[in-house]
Amino acid sequence: MDRLVILEPSNQVAIRIEPSQRCHGELTLRNVMYTMPIAFKLQPMNKSRYTIRPQSGVILPLATLSVEITYILPPNSSLPETFPHSEDLFLLHSVVVPGAMKDASSTLDSIPNDWFATRKKQVFIDSGINVLYVGSSILSYLVSEGSMDEIREVLEKSDPSWHACDSIDTQRQTLLHFAIAQSQPDLVQLLLEFEPDIGAQNQSGCSPLETASGAGEALNVELLLARRARTERSEYSNWGRIHFAAAGGHLEVMRLLLLKGADMDAKTEDGRTALHLAVEEYHRDCAKLLPASGSRPDIRGAHNGDTALHVAAGLGDEGMVKLLLQKGANKDIRNQNGKTAYDVDADYGQTRLYDALKLGNGLSSAARKGEVRSIHRLLENGASFKRFVEKRR
Repeated sequence: MDRLVILEPSNQVAIRIEPSQRCHGELTLRNVMYTMPIAFKLQPMNKSRYTIRPQSGVILPLATLSVEITYILPPNSSLPETFPHSEDLFLLHSVVVPGAMKDASSTLDSIPNDWFATRKKQVFIDSGINVLYVGSSILSYLVSEGSMDEIREVLEKSDPSWHACDSIDTQRQTLLHFAIAQSQPDLVQLLLEFEPDIGAQNQSGCSPLETASGAGEALNVELLLARRARTERSEYSNWGRIHFAAAGGHLEVMRLLLLKGADMDAKTEDGRTALHLAVEEYHRDCAKLLPASGSRPDIRGAHNGDTALHVAAGLGDEGMVKLLLQKGANKDIRNQNGKTAYDVDADYGQTRLYDALKLGNGLSSAARKGEVRSIHRLLENGASFKRFVEKRR
């Protein structure tokens, strides 16, 4: 026999490191003797760094006893000196004690040292105990470093009741938010294996899918959608997933969201649609995709009733104006100030959208541009000067 005590569930004890909390872990010792009680003594080699309760005791035949190991963090530090694996050693002494009391609990931390004197009897010494530091502080650092193997090990060794995969850092970000912000799909996929809360919100009220949509990483978005992440706006977020994608010009992300049923006409907290945002940020491909997918181009914004066409006109974006008109935008809609898209264009000192908005006939267009030959040709072909004057009035 090479030992009297086995360690359960393994010889590794997980010590949880959390801000402003006692750092501790638990180890179970099992007496493998069928008929004899055994005495044990567990000692850290670095006594200033650990406390153990109970440090010694008697375990009845085939019985178990739980030992708590508390770690003392270095001064002014929130993390151990080395992690997640500790280099510290522990010595577990065990010896058969036939005459020990049947009530093992009464002898805890009161075992005479001479019981473990090797000159009296055979003492087993085990130095195989090792420490793995776990907890939110450890995981946040490992995620920032992209340490895939160590992240997996820490998550696997963490108690399921801790929900370690939902750990948050000092900025109130979950591990999933952090991995997404770093554009690491492999790490996102690893975290998703441990079933984190994919609806968790960060300090800004954004879900992981909203963060991924804003970052424009299509693979991360696809991974989250495969886990049934919701496509609608989170309760405390000002924008929804489709809004982040549209404002960022992330065309592939928008396609993925639309395929999963995202509401393309949903409004932000301040009343803008994804189309408003795409137009504002000059993302023509996104502005083209939305009406082609069924988005209504004439939805009014909540602030002043501007449609996407009003926005494009105010920016003087002739190409966007033409695109929206091709997609069915109504140039005659007035906002809450009673102004059409051309009126908004004129308010900004611009008049070059007159033709793009198709507000005049060929004669008026030629006159505005000073094209004398075109004017003569149009008049010769029967263009009405009277109608031109009436339009100008």
